[in-house]
Amino acid sequence: MKAPLDWLLRQQPYVRYVTRRDNLHEATDASEMTCLKSTVENDPLIKAMLESLPQWEKNIVSGHKNAGLLLHQLCFLADIGFDINHPVILKTAKTILSHTDANGIPKVPVNIPKHFGGSGEDTWGWALCDAPVVLYALARVGCGPEALEKPAAHLTGLLRGNGWPCTGSDEIGKFRGPGRKDDPCPYATLQMTKFLLQLPSYRESEAVRTGAETILGLWDRSKEEHPYMFYMGTDFRKLKAPPIWYDIISVTDVLSQCGWLKNDGRLREMTGLIASKMDENGCCTPESVYLSKKDWDFGQKKAPSGYLTYLAHNILQRMDIQQ
Repeated sequence: MKAPLDWLLRQQPYVRYVTRRDNLHEATDASEMTCLKSTVENDPLIKAMLESLPQWEKNIVSGHKNAGLLLHQLCFLADIGFDINHPVILKTAKTILSHTDANGIPKVPVNIPKHFGGSGEDTWGWALCDAPVVLYALARVGCGPEALEKPAAHLTGLLRGNGWPCTGSDEIGKFRGPGRKDDPCPYATLQMTKFLLQLPSYRESEAVRTGAETILGLWDRSKEEHPYMFYMGTDFRKLKAPPIWYDIISVTDVLSQCGWLKNDGRLREMTGLIASKMDENGCCTPESVYLSKKDWDFGQKKAPSGYLTYLAHNILQRMDIQQ
């Protein structure tokens, strides 16, 4: 199915920008792209997102399936082209890097209730379901290896044969998700794989291969295994954006970057399912939404979404699936 480029180029400025960058391979420093980037920045929704970032130190992370969290907002902005050349992004990156542990792992504001093993007070800490998300954002906005290599090495050292566990810094106490200690955390494993793929020295590493295989194995055994209550059932298979959680777009957006998986039957089954949900024009309509994103075109379920369509076609393109 052919990517609907003409249609994508009539969507919101940020969709036009990433389509021209990633599908038409236009240089981001070209004059037309620079002008378009200015238009993107002045989009009211993007502007509001940028204006929210200075609240980073007050944005308590109490649950990670929240598209309104600033760490997810930063990832979105990074993915659509904002980097440390933008003053707000630079200031946010400096704020993040001012709150790291001895291994360079970024901490976020957290409050773990006493009955979950925490202190019940606002503090700074990290869990393996937020640290790699923040590190991914730092990598995408252009932070150098001095900010990424040390935490990557430490977090990679936490890898087990079946993926990454549910763990975190001392500040989160004994808190652990609803699963057995020996189980992998599918979300942490996905986010660690996603982060490490940003680092050239890790892209084809055993760590990335183990992370990918863990997720693909869970897809293969999706009816029997649901570690930490992460299912790959009906809700998982619904098309949804942005890719912040554990769903078919989020998973395939990461795994399709692993060139050695191009002919993997499990991944092709997932991407084939995405292709089957496109309409006759190759567009994708959201099947599930984040309520905090109701003002975005991917925050409704009645019409095709430009950003979701862009994401889906990028996934299929990496897999060499005819479009």
